[in-house]
This record gives sequence, structure tokens and C-alpha cells, in this order.
Amino acid sequence: MKRIQSAFLSTSISLILVLFASCGATKKVTENNSAYLFVYFTGNAKTEEAIRFGLSKDGYNYYALNDNKPVIASETISTTGGVRDPHILRAADGKTFYMTVTDLQTANGWDNQAMVLLKSTDLVNWTSSKVDISKVFDGFKDVTRVWAPQTIYDAKAKKYMVYFSMLQPGGKDIVYYSYANADFTALETVPKQLFFSPTNGSCIDADIIEKDGKFHLFLKTEDTADKGIKLAISDKLTSGYVLKDEYVDQTNESVEGSGVFKLNNSDTYILMYDMYRKGKYQFTSSTDLENFKVIDESVSMNFHPRHGTVLPITKSEAQRLIDKFGWFPNSEILGVQSAVIKQNNVIVDVQNKKMFLPVKNGTDLKNFDPEFKLSQGARVSPAGAQDFSKQAVKYDFEMTDLGKMTFDVEVAVRNNPSLTGYYADPEILYSNKDNRFHLYPTSDGFHEWSGDYFKSFSSTNLVDWVDDGVLLDLKKDVSWTDVKAWAPAAAEKKINGKYQYFFYYTGDTKIGVAVSDNPQGPFTDIGKPLVGTKPNGITRGQVIDPDVFTDPVSGKSYLYWGNGFMVGAELNDDMISLKEKTLTVLKPDGTFREGTEVFYRKGKYYFMWSQDDTRSENYRVRYATSTSPLGNFTIPKDNLVLAKDPSQGIYGTGHNCVIQIPGTDEWYIIYHRFTLPKGIAMGRSAGYNREVCIDRLYFDEEGNIIPVKPTLEGIQPVKK
Repeated sequence: MKRIQSAFLSTSISLILVLFASCGATKKVTENNSAYLFVYFTGNAKTEEAIRFGLSKDGYNYYALNDNKPVIASETISTTGGVRDPHILRAADGKTFYMTVTDLQTANGWDNQAMVLLKSTDLVNWTSSKVDISKVFDGFKDVTRVWAPQTIYDAKAKKYMVYFSMLQPGGKDIVYYSYANADFTALETVPKQLFFSPTNGSCIDADIIEKDGKFHLFLKTEDTADKGIKLAISDKLTSGYVLKDEYVDQTNESVEGSGVFKLNNSDTYILMYDMYRKGKYQFTSSTDLENFKVIDESVSMNFHPRHGTVLPITKSEAQRLIDKFGWFPNSEILGVQSAVIKQNNVIVDVQNKKMFLPVKNGTDLKNFDPEFKLSQGARVSPAGAQDFSKQAVKYDFEMTDLGKMTFDVEVAVRNNPSLTGYYADPEILYSNKDNRFHLYPTSDGFHEWSGDYFKSFSSTNLVDWVDDGVLLDLKKDVSWTDVKAWAPAAAEKKINGKYQYFFYYTGDTKIGVAVSDNPQGPFTDIGKPLVGTKPNGITRGQVIDPDVFTDPVSGKSYLYWGNGFMVGAELNDDMISLKEKTLTVLKPDGTFREGTEVFYRKGKYYFMWSQDDTRSENYRVRYATSTSPLGNFTIPKDNLVLAKDPSQGIYGTGHNCVIQIPGTDEWYIIYHRFTLPKGIAMGRSAGYNREVCIDRLYFDEEGNIIPVKPTLEGIQPVKK
């Protein structure tokens, strides 16, 4: 796996075949546009403020190029080290391309003075020029914002007009225009106001398209009472725009960065915009550029773009981009249908013609059929089940007008991730009632951790897990909150001769508790938060991430919680209330962030926690020991338990729990990581797309935890 993964650039099999077919025709014909190039950036982090490319065959379904990494290094073209809001234009000659970007790195604040002009004749190699408005034009020396530049050809002036918004002290954001010089390396005319707001309000993110001799200017109005995308129309490019009253965006969410393009061989226009608080784009369609309908159900992307634009391109241009940049790893492999394949973790290397298919425990590798599904007109051989137990199997994919492509397909059992789908913050419990392990994670895959329910899974061997369904739905089962269902903990306790189960969880940054007679639920919430405020003297952090621990020495149970602080308190015998006088602010070292986990082994109490942000690839686990459940900590010199392993493509390892196999000294650590392999290319969104994994946990003779090496293979089934 390691040797394959380090080289792999992956993509959807069906998309590869479709797009290669469209780009590979040998007949010499005049080329028309038949594909689409999406230029975009991905977020506000330093690594995300850079130009990226994506491709589409139909204008609806997009796949990232270059592993969703920048195609141009921002630090080589900008004054700030970051660029945003890329706009791309095909020149009037049909063979030259112009791109403009905002020169801004938001880590240093939202003020800037410059833009970057770029030029190319092949979409691959670009020259660039920085234009600092404050230095070039005397009337704008005090400018504090130069945002979202775009370009359009002025046929009357026979020049390329660059338009953008600017802000000066005490004023509003205003859309201006200037003409670029013949080499597209500088602006040669003093900026003039392009659009005059009837309310004198701020306007940003302008985008112009011509239709039927009229210029349609889409822009974002920025006033508090007037925020959204509107349309202004003029019969002149540089003046006379009349703003329509209605918003053209089809949502109540916050939006910006509109972009309009016309579908190839169609009368349909696409208006897309960035729903930046939701972390996604919305696509709408229109034939008149005034009435739009949402078409999100027809749109897909294997990346998360911010403010960008789409340019129709030809087959050969698409092929040139593919040859240069390759495809983003682990697109959704729609062409592999076998139910035992872990779809999120498939890797396809187009350049080296290799494919890796991870499968579930128990798969018969000597007799396995991946069940490839190809686009219409394609064929695959060999057909049916093959022997993958000793080596990769060669598969030939044949396409009309394309010929044959051969892939070496390797199949292997991978027990990590342990669960199918996106889950995080795992908690585990062994039930003496049914003699099964029960796993309780955060439901992940939601932007900004917006999940609102918890599920449970059970297993007899820690490898083969059964989905037991939803055990607590905040919207249906909890009266005091219905959002932010995070980081649960669970306990089994025998009360009056009967096993009862207590499910502690985060709901809207408070700690709740629900009760059940069965480990898989359903659970009944007690009707109010168990913990709703920070302890006295604590002003930072959040009330999240509960952990419950029953001391085998005293039989007492304790609850721990906190982000930015660690607090512990003894639970009353009812397990649903605290002994307030026992509440203790614990003091780990400065690496503590969240995710407390407490367990006992051979006279020592172990306290584990996560360091850094769960959206960081450096999220990791550390530990301390104590002589009591609420006592002072001893922190080992080397207290790192678990961290990323880039050599295997494993990142973001943290927020763990541990389990001891009953009657043994055999221990396991359960944690989450970024989804693999695509997580590391998702920026901070990787922190919402995580997977649960299990590996062995070992101790040395003195009881120190031996650092865990995260694995792709996972563990073998355990025997109790």
C-alpha cells in the first residue's frame, strides 16, 4: 500500500474514460469548446489562498487537477504571499488566456493594495505582473482594499478592461475599471467608477457577461440591509448600468463571488456563487440571465472551492491540462461497485496506470470481482472474479475512439478505517450485558461539525462492526438543544442488580446525558444539560468533549470535560448529576486542547488528551499519569502517544479512547484521522471529514505508553 500511495494521483474511473475519450480523437477537425476549466482557491489559510484548477466534461461535474494543490505558487507571483478570487478569460484571438487575482493573504488582515495579472498561451505556463494600485495611481495612495479583479474585452476600445472593487478610508467599496496595456503586464489608465449604487452602498465581486448586445453586471451588494447578488444591465460596457431590484441568488444564505458562463452548444447560462458560510457553491441556470433556478442536484465536485470562475475549453486544452497536472487523488470511484470495497479510500494512479482497492475483513482475495462500472461504450477485461491474493491483476479498459488503457489493480484487506463513512471522536464500551463492544462516534461529514445525531455500532471482535442505528437524535429526542452533536462518552453501571447505560454528549457546547437499559439504545435524555457553564475562573475555551471513567479501585465514577481547560468531578450514584464540591480544574501541560480520555492500569491513572486543532494535520495525542482520578499529573519526558505519519498518508490523528480486552492486559486505541487519501488535500475541511481507526496500544515495563504507529492495515480480529 505504501509504495502505491506515495506516487498515486487518483480520480474517478468513469470520468477518466469519458474525458480521455473526449480528448483523444485522432480525426483532424476544427476544435470547439467541449470541456470546462474551473479556477478557484479553497479558503483563508495560507496554503489555501492559491490558484487551483478543476475540470468538467459537462459543466456540472468537476474534478480537481494536481491533487487539488496549487498550480501556481502564490509566493512567486504576489506581494503578500497569497492570492484569491481568480478570474480567467480567453482572449479575442482565441489562443491567449488572461487571469487576474486578488493579491491578499488574510492571515495578515483583509486590507490590500494590489492585484496580479497573468498571461498564458497554453493554460499551463503563466507569466505574471504585480499591480500595486497605491503606488501606480496618485489618487489611490490611501486605498485599503483592491478586491476580485476580472477582465473583459472592450471591442470598441480594442483593449482589455480590468474591473475590480476598491475601498478608501471613510468610503464604500466601489466597482472601478481600468484598461490593461497591450502586454497585459500593467494598468495604463486611471481607474474610473464603473457602477454607481442607487443607495450609495458598498458593492464587490462584479462579473460581466454580454448577451444580445447588452452587458449584464452581476455583483454583491454589501449594505447591512441589502446583502446579496443583484443584476445591473447596460447597453454600454463602461457606463449606464441600471440595477434591478430583485436578488438573483436563490438562497437565504450568505453569498459572494458570483460567476456566469454559458454551456457549450446550448442556450443555457450557469450562474454560480460561493455560499461561503456553508462551505459550498450553489449552481443556478437561466436562458435569459434574469430568471434562475437552482440545479444543485445535478452538480458535483470532489473539492471545496471558494470564489472562482469557469472557462469553456477545447478537447486538446483539456488534454494538455491532464498531461501536466494529473487528477485529484481519490475522486469518488463510481466505476467500482462491489459492496466490500471501501469506496472513500480507493486510490487510482492515472499516470502510472495503477489502482488500489481496499476491502473489508473476510473478503476472499482469491475469488474477487471489483464489479467495474464504466461509461457507455466502454469495455473491461478480464470479466468476473479474479485471484488478487498474490499480485496485482492487469485490467484492460477499451473505449470507442480511444483504444486500450491497462491498469495494474491491487486488492488488499484494510481494517482501517474501522467504520464505513465519516465518523470522529470515538468512544468505546464493552458491555457485560451482551458481551459485545459498542462504539459511539460523532457523526461527521457535515460542514462546521453541524451533525445533530449520534449512532452506535457493535462488534464481537473490534473489526467487524454492525451499524445499530441512531441512538439519540437531538432534533427529536432532546428538548434543550438540536445542534452540534459532538464527542460522546458512555458508561455501563449495575444499579440495583440491573445494567444501565449512560450516554454523555456535547450539544451546542453544553454537556448532556441520556439513559438506557441497553448499550445500543434508544436513550432518553434527562431533559436539561448536565453541565452548561465554564467553571469559576475559566474564561476561555468551550464546555465540550465529556469523558466518563469508573475507578476500579473505589467504584466511584467521574466525568471530565473541556476544550482549552480540563475539568473533572465525581458523579453521584445516579450517574446523571455531579458532586459539585468535587469539581476540580486539572492542570495538564500547555499542549492540552481537548478530548480527555481517562483509564486505569496497574496502579496508575492515565490521562490522555489531544493537542492542536482537529482541522490540523498535526492533531495528536499526549498523556500524563496520576495517583488518583482527580490528582496532580506526572508528565513523562516523551509523552507523545499518536501523531501523523506522512509516509503512509495518515494525518490528523487524535481525539481517542482506549479499550482493555476483558480479563487480559491487551489494550487498543481508537482514534480518528483525516479521510484517506483525499483529506490532506481538503484544507481545513478535512476536519469535518474524518474516519475512525483502531490500533494496538502497548506499555513498557515501567508503565510508560509506547508511541503508537498509526496503520493502514488496522488490527486483526480479537478474541475475548
